[in-house]
Amino acid sequence: MEISGIISAVVIGIVIGVLGRLVVPGRQRIGILWTIAVGIVAALIGSALASAFGVADTKGVDWVEWLIQIVLAALGVAALDRAKARR
Repeated sequence: MEISGIISAVVIGIVIGVLGRLVVPGRQRIGILWTIAVGIVAALIGSALASAFGVADTKGVDWVEWLIQIVLAALGVAALDRAKARR
């Protein structure tokens, strides 16, 4: 992966993390840095899953890939929020 790919993954991860956080109802007890970290991980895993399903490279906007990434980010934010709530 080139440096431009890493930078774009971070930027997309920030967006995905924020969107994932918006999808989860209620107030989350995690900070913005955790949200960004969850978004970056969700973006990378979501891209890999989209490639595995053959929906990563389509004409125009890759809506299915974005949807996969946002769902993963929402699951990650919810899981991290529950883990922090138990403490």
